[in-house]
Amino acid sequence: MDDKVLAIVAGEEVTEKDLDDFMENVPKEQQAYRTNPQFRQQCLEQLIALRMFTKLGEEEKLDETEEFKKIMEGARKDILAQMMISMTIKDIGVADEEAERYYESNKAQFAKGETVRAKHILTDTQEKCEEILSALENGEKTFEDAAKEYSTCPSGQRGGDLGEFGKGQMVPEFEKAAFGGEAGKVIGPVKTSFGYHLIKVEGKSEAKETPYEDVKESIKATLLQQKQNTAYNAKVKELKEKYVQKQ
Repeated sequence: MDDKVLAIVAGEEVTEKDLDDFMENVPKEQQAYRTNPQFRQQCLEQLIALRMFTKLGEEEKLDETEEFKKIMEGARKDILAQMMISMTIKDIGVADEEAERYYESNKAQFAKGETVRAKHILTDTQEKCEEILSALENGEKTFEDAAKEYSTCPSGQRGGDLGEFGKGQMVPEFEKAAFGGEAGKVIGPVKTSFGYHLIKVEGKSEAKETPYEDVKESIKATLLQQKQNTAYNAKVKELKEKYVQKQ
């Protein structure tokens, strides 16, 4: 229960709710451990220590010092400012219709270009590349086994697999050969600045539009940020006219 008393420090109760509230502020990477009994105990010890230092500070009358008052005034101003900023933007939202209009007006932004899935074997010389190609054509080795045995690229350990890539991600000579190649066929030798390649095209995907539903939430988040920034900047301009004395 939230009101379960976990400790009493200088006559004040530390409850389960106090501990839960305290744990809300632990680093994000530690949030997953919030239900772990050992971690909760560690946090409880930290909370108790803070309460004890607070009590000691009160006994030493630190809250009556000018330094304390200055810090509290700064905190008061910061809190008020954050509350007013939140009030300025709290009623701003993005309707589905707005997001859909943005999508329709910016379809090119959400288009997925043509892609290729390919594997390759990289060698230092054209002669070595041609030897490997001959072995592939004779059925002596599979492309994947040859990649593991001969390729000087780290992808060789994955059978030469480069995954899926679009235009602009590979050097021009390699890109031209891969996009121009036929699925299932081995192309090469292809010379690039890295050496000589044999390329096996696994498949191709034509350029296509990303469906609206796939990007709807990201569009709404972007538009919301834009609208909030606009409202914030407008409020800043208004407040400058009201509060800032012209020099």
